[in-house]
Amino acid sequence: MSQQYVLPPAPVASLPVTGSDALFPVHRVYCVGRNYAEHAKEMGFTGREAPFFFMKPADAVLPVPAGQTVDMPYPTLTDNLHHEIELVVAIGKGGKDIPVAQALEHIYGYAVGLDMTRRDLQGEMKKQGRPWCIGKGFDYSAPIGPITPVAQASDVTAAGIWLQVNDADRQRSNVDQLIWNIAETVAILSQAWELQPGDLIMTGTPEGVGAVVRGDVMAGGVDGLESIRVRVA
Repeated sequence: MSQQYVLPPAPVASLPVTGSDALFPVHRVYCVGRNYAEHAKEMGFTGREAPFFFMKPADAVLPVPAGQTVDMPYPTLTDNLHHEIELVVAIGKGGKDIPVAQALEHIYGYAVGLDMTRRDLQGEMKKQGRPWCIGKGFDYSAPIGPITPVAQASDVTAAGIWLQVNDADRQRSNVDQLIWNIAETVAILSQAWELQPGDLIMTGTPEGVGAVVRGDVMAGGVDGLESIRVRVA
């Protein structure tokens, strides 16, 4: 007899996979704060501080299929919605206290994502010393493109990363500018949480973050991966 629930279970959050009809099921979404030096500076910080993490709900993921422009609803309660383009790491093999030298073995693939931020709400929560989940974890706050398996991906560790809004450059850098690189990030994160297959890690954004308004089209990418296009609706 199959298990009965008092409410219909929510559908599994998932993302398309390049070269496959199967989907990648999303377990958790971890995000790394201020992980590019120039972005840290524009946010008022300097130096290689210890990495810190925050989370988005799995169902905050907004899948962006290859070659499509997906609408993202402008969120409520904000007048200052910011874009943050990021390399996303998809975990394929779980683990805890993973050594840096073995961290890349736990990665299933990579994708391009946007950490959308209600900057005014985040800033107000910071001033009050309160959690700023309301600024980061709202509905549709994580548009993410198809996951490219590691075997099909080029060397993302030295890939260009960029975002244009309405065809004008906003963010442009290189993944080699990460303060904490991909392997270090996976290893350090696994000290705080036991990573699970299906986890996503948004690795941080370079400088150039800024506001978007309804009607703006964001196009972003990481060299060697499927790019994304998102319209603010």
